[in-house]
Amino acid sequence: MSDTALSPDELRRVCDPTEFEFATTADLEPLEGPLGQGRGMEAIRLSAQMKHRRFNLYVQGPRGSGRKSAVLRVLEEEAASRPIPKDWVYVQNFEDADQPNAICLPRGQGVRLRNAMARLLEELANHIPALLVSEDYQNKRMALEQDYNARREEAFDALRQKAEARNVAILSTPMGFSLAAKRDDEIVKPEVIEKLPEEERIQIRDAVAEIQSELEDFLLDQPELEREQRDALTRLNAEMARIAVDAAVDRACRGFVEIDELGPYFTALRDDLVAHADLFLSLDLGRSKAPFPAGLAALREDPQFHRYHVNVVVTHEGDADRAPVVEESLPTLANLTGQIDYMAMQGVLVTDFTQIKPGALHRANGGFLVLDARRVLAEPLAWDALKRCLETEAVHVITPGERLGLISTTTMKPEPIPLDVRVVLVGDRMLHMLLAEYDPDFDKFFRVTADFGPDMVRDADSIALFARRLAALVEEEALRPVTADGVAALIDAASRASADQEKLSLRIETLWDILREGNHYARQEGAEAISAKHVNGAITAAEERRGLIRDRMREMIAREQILISTRGSEIGQINGLTVSALGEESFGAPVRITARVRVGSGRVVDIEREAKLGGPIHSKAVLILSGYLAARYVPDAPLSLWASLVFEQSYGGVEGDSASLAELCALMSALAEVPISQSFAVTGSVNQMGDVQPIGGVNEKIEGFFEVCRTEGLTGRQGVLIPRSNVENLMLKPEVVEAVRAGQFQIHAVSHVDEAIEQLTGLPAGLRDLHGAFEDGSVNANIEVKLLDFAQTRAAMGGSYEAPNSPDPED
Repeated sequence: MSDTALSPDELRRVCDPTEFEFATTADLEPLEGPLGQGRGMEAIRLSAQMKHRRFNLYVQGPRGSGRKSAVLRVLEEEAASRPIPKDWVYVQNFEDADQPNAICLPRGQGVRLRNAMARLLEELANHIPALLVSEDYQNKRMALEQDYNARREEAFDALRQKAEARNVAILSTPMGFSLAAKRDDEIVKPEVIEKLPEEERIQIRDAVAEIQSELEDFLLDQPELEREQRDALTRLNAEMARIAVDAAVDRACRGFVEIDELGPYFTALRDDLVAHADLFLSLDLGRSKAPFPAGLAALREDPQFHRYHVNVVVTHEGDADRAPVVEESLPTLANLTGQIDYMAMQGVLVTDFTQIKPGALHRANGGFLVLDARRVLAEPLAWDALKRCLETEAVHVITPGERLGLISTTTMKPEPIPLDVRVVLVGDRMLHMLLAEYDPDFDKFFRVTADFGPDMVRDADSIALFARRLAALVEEEALRPVTADGVAALIDAASRASADQEKLSLRIETLWDILREGNHYARQEGAEAISAKHVNGAITAAEERRGLIRDRMREMIAREQILISTRGSEIGQINGLTVSALGEESFGAPVRITARVRVGSGRVVDIEREAKLGGPIHSKAVLILSGYLAARYVPDAPLSLWASLVFEQSYGGVEGDSASLAELCALMSALAEVPISQSFAVTGSVNQMGDVQPIGGVNEKIEGFFEVCRTEGLTGRQGVLIPRSNVENLMLKPEVVEAVRAGQFQIHAVSHVDEAIEQLTGLPAGLRDLHGAFEDGSVNANIEVKLLDFAQTRAAMGGSYEAPNSPDPED
């Protein structure tokens, strides 16, 4: 029997604080930036410095690796060397109000333009009403009215004189004008006319008819004359208003003469102010003595005056002298590309360009935008909108209703703003793979990937860098310095977090949280520095806070509500090991695995799979066991076995292949009818050759079984079998190491199932001799004899025997 026991020194790699040349981290030069992520940092710098629009960046890596803080640090450095972007404003499109114009202005000029327009409106609100009540205006208006009144009277006098010449009187009545015949300046009544001779009556009727026709022509000319009068009055008002508008606009434009982009806007503004000068007649700012006149409030709030406002969408006035670095934590469609708000007016929702609100793409324009990839994809329409903006190199403000076709009425379509931004997505590797596989546009826009690794090599250089980065954190957050043994404890915690003696975890945030909590305990004690005691205390306290489910499960094992044996021996029964992950907490626990065998058609039934509780990887592992048995034993006869495997008291599903070694040992025990020691638990995966392969969570699994054994009492015979390839992953808790050192617990590393079965049964596994037979008394010999008996029994039954009540192979 080979010696598979591991020594205590192999169970944990311990950092020796005496090897450090510093007393505390205060003696070290702080290290800025992320630790051990040179590859990822180079990718970030490449994307930040490239100008081509396709070189946007996807940063992938585990959470807590410092990937986002590293991105922000590099982007801040690059932003400092870039020019400050210009301002963007939306103004009224006087030709089409539904398509407001976007204007680019030098930095800070957007706010100045908005303030200048506010002063312009206030000035016009004072001056236009004043001009229209001035003596000069009143004289011109009176002359205009007198001229048109004279034209009316002149035309009417000519008609009256003609009527007089034809002996026809034009009478004015409440119902309008009427005509009557005259004789000797007297009105002739109709009954008198009827008594006149026929010839005279005809002359009177013809005269009245002629005057009636000319009167109708005169009345028909009056609306046209009134229109001419109104047009003349409008021209007069426009001439007077233009005097005020030209003076006010000239003063407003004085500070923007060098900005060519504003030329067309100011030209259209002049014409529109003159055309709508009557809007200002309802205001009376000059006569109000209130501190905030009602007319001034109307200028700000009345939608009629919004056409002359300036909507400053983006301004960098007062910002730091660098390009923007924007991180959008809630990347909805509205928060990315902006939105259009609505106002309620008399029960109706209305909007205009002043209701356009900017999004993250507007704010980051000319700089960098950092987004969480998963959140962008989770928000409806956000991902498609982002790609559209990157493709068109412009920010399009569009509402969700319009995008989905839910709005059939006319909606506002602001002019797109040109986009020059570097987008950085922060996510994990799986999401990157899915995007690259299923979104054909992803590689088109995100050509650079920054890969943040989960760990780095543990050597003298990396330990020195770790200590310096620790010193930087202490300085940044004003923590107490960390002693040499405290640094060593954190290094050991980093190796345990990476589950590798040769690695240091780069999930930095978890380690920094340990340090912060250790600082809290040091402050409570009044200690001047954080020592190993405080670090280990923080680790223990965190485990205790998260350990409710773990303790409940161990309590159930102790009370025999979950059946686990740590003493004695059983045939076809073994202790497997599982790991449960609940949020940040993961813990190991034993599980009983049993196997039963009899004559059959060569099937190994996975009860978990048949009950729909087993995952595909576990089902694959069970099929591998069938292949191992068929190839290893009775090669000249068909495998005539029916076997069943099950995880006892397992109700939540089983996945993974880390229990396949335990399952195979249970099968071998059942076939050989050799009992397995229940003092051991087994973890490991096997292939069809019987080689034991590495698994994950080895530390948690060992510690889970150790705690169960310690609760029931350590006997010195208890232990765990692990794959030899997992030895370098061992970073066990000190109490487990000390128990092994004291001979109270055992840990064995095996490379083949034969080594495992020898340790579990105390019998040799057995090798084939020169004649092809296993040595007598070995486990393998007993198995082969049993399988040969099964084959002979099945042959005697016609080769079609199947265990009763067995599941259908096709199910």
